[in-house]
Amino acid sequence: MNKKYCIDTEENKQFLKELREELLRFGHRFPSSGGGSYYLGDDGAPWKERSRETWITSRMAHVYSIGKMLSHEGSTELVHVAIKGLTGELHDKEHGGWYAGLTADGTVLPGKQCYAHAFVILAASSAYLAGCADAEPLLKEALALYDARFWNEDEGLSCDIWNTEFEILDEYRGLNANMHTVEAFLAVADVRGDETYRVRAGRIIDRVLGWAKENDWRIPEHFTRDWVPDLDCNKEKPDDPFKPYGATPGHGIEWARLITQWALSSFRDTKESAVRYIEAAECLYNRAVDDAWNRDGAPGLVYTTDWNGTPVVHDRMHWTLAEAINTSAVLYRVTGKEKYAADYGKFMEYLDTTVHDKENGSWFHQLDRENRVIGTVWPGKSDLYHALQATLIPYAPVELSIAPAVRKMSKR
Repeated sequence: MNKKYCIDTEENKQFLKELREELLRFGHRFPSSGGGSYYLGDDGAPWKERSRETWITSRMAHVYSIGKMLSHEGSTELVHVAIKGLTGELHDKEHGGWYAGLTADGTVLPGKQCYAHAFVILAASSAYLAGCADAEPLLKEALALYDARFWNEDEGLSCDIWNTEFEILDEYRGLNANMHTVEAFLAVADVRGDETYRVRAGRIIDRVLGWAKENDWRIPEHFTRDWVPDLDCNKEKPDDPFKPYGATPGHGIEWARLITQWALSSFRDTKESAVRYIEAAECLYNRAVDDAWNRDGAPGLVYTTDWNGTPVVHDRMHWTLAEAINTSAVLYRVTGKEKYAADYGKFMEYLDTTVHDKENGSWFHQLDRENRVIGTVWPGKSDLYHALQATLIPYAPVELSIAPAVRKMSKR
């Protein structure tokens, strides 16, 4: 295999560096005048007719906070303007929290999403670490709001969607929002040293692993208000971007990485206590890759499967590949098993030959089963979050969230 794709080679490190610098250049045009992030098109131009959403704005604040720590030119102002969006036009000053987003004409998108609020926490923690003056009060407010509205201490899980006024809680419960809550809570624990949030992340993880074991390591995504799995949810709309039917292998892969990070950071002095969680992470990763990789005669990871592992939506999403790169590297670091290094190599090769857009920059966000670019679920290139992290996590300390890890590495 070409050394460019092999972990721990200078060629691979250089490849990731070049990708990272290109991604950071690609995203410079995201800010609107009010600070909310535009959805980016195929060439990085803002699609101003689309809504400016909180989750995308938060991701871009997180990305350019990392960019600032990497000394990427222009990052300081881009972080500032994204935080301005989160403290300004996207912030609900009447009812608290953050709007789902604003339409092109400034109309508020209805609902208050746990998913988006988790990303506000991540953005604020990264921006705080990067030295943004407005980030600390934003982080304090975001945590207080999240604790009051989304976190359920009795269940050890978070709810999903309120109405805009925080008066009516939707009965749907989901694990996508909880997964990004784990990510945000681990970042808060790393940045602020508040272990309450690491403990909460572990409570979510224990619940998720219980459901995964009951389903042959395929994680149920959707639940009733009482946390009963709804395995037929969205069967009539299997390619939904946030609530697809069936198992989502990319999430199994992403959970595996977060579980490994949590275990190693929680049991620093007694690593033998982390072993069962790492073994569970391997089960999740291997189930997902076995179900999803090259299942239909072409390389790539399918978007969803049924509960027997048969592909349902064959499209390949860029974020799934990014998480596969991340987790294969992390599991190789932790276990030393050559299988994961081999997986990393084939994912890198697929990225280079198929998913990286060498003409316009960034990564194609959606390809069909024959690896032709399409945009039925993810047109354009909305943001940089997954792709940028995949250029960093393979060489970052496994037990740290990515922004603290970058800061640590940049000081070497």
